[in-house]
Amino acid sequence: MTGSAVEAVSGRRLGVALLVVLTLVWGVNWPIMKIALAELPPATFRAVCTIGGAAGLFLLCRLGGMRVALPRDRRRAVVGAALLNVTGWTLLSAYALTMMPAGRASIIAFTMPLWVAVLGALFLGERFTIRRVVALALGLGGLGVLIGPELVALGAAPAGALVMIAAAMSWAAGTVALKRLVGAVPVIVLSAWQLLIGGLPVVAIALIGERDLIAPIGWAASLALAYNVVICVIFGNYAWFKIVSLFPAAVAGIGTMMIPVIGVLASAAVLGEAIGGQEILALALVVGALATVLSSSRPPRA
Repeated sequence: MTGSAVEAVSGRRLGVALLVVLTLVWGVNWPIMKIALAELPPATFRAVCTIGGAAGLFLLCRLGGMRVALPRDRRRAVVGAALLNVTGWTLLSAYALTMMPAGRASIIAFTMPLWVAVLGALFLGERFTIRRVVALALGLGGLGVLIGPELVALGAAPAGALVMIAAAMSWAAGTVALKRLVGAVPVIVLSAWQLLIGGLPVVAIALIGERDLIAPIGWAASLALAYNVVICVIFGNYAWFKIVSLFPAAVAGIGTMMIPVIGVLASAAVLGEAIGGQEILALALVVGALATVLSSSRPPRA
């Protein structure tokens, strides 16, 4: 095996490992976010997470002696990706959560892989292989099992559903935009700038619209906020951008389909929500989707 092949296989293994950890980290975070949002306004919560995460990543860059300046010819692309990946996703999903139940919102949010697959084919030239089509069908089928019985209730709140779909599309477009930056900027530096640039509009909205709603929070909400900043934002965003750099955009997107299933299981453990046949079937379908798309014998190109 040549050196480049060994490097590609190592990159694939790293990507799969990061995807597994990220699935657990972001999946478990759904009930944790509910704890934080019980005491913090949505935009304020998002503002603290994004700016706190950016500060932490820039500190890690400095400690590692890394150059944090962006190449001049890439700055516009970084800003565009940040506005989609961070600002659009963060604000749209937060507003959607105020219009519909969090469980349904999280499931709709992870239609993101469908939009990634379409946009990746249009703008990145990624092919709709049989393996990816099967994986996408299995994954969307799993999410459909979770939300199917509540379609009538969802129809009663179409505004929230449409806003969350827009959030998923914004995240998908940001993911595709990130693929164009792979190799031009170190992943950790790119992650820091994404959070800082994308977080500034969120901070502005929090200061303008929620200044009078901010109050001291308890220890449970404080721990939930700390988990979000350190684990979900600092580690989670670095891991996500690294995964996007290692896998095709469609594969990276399909890999996230396990997150809402973990969210359902975590909510049952933390909040006492019931688990039934729907959740078990959805879990089986999503695991099948992941096994299909990640079992390819061809390693990704570095």
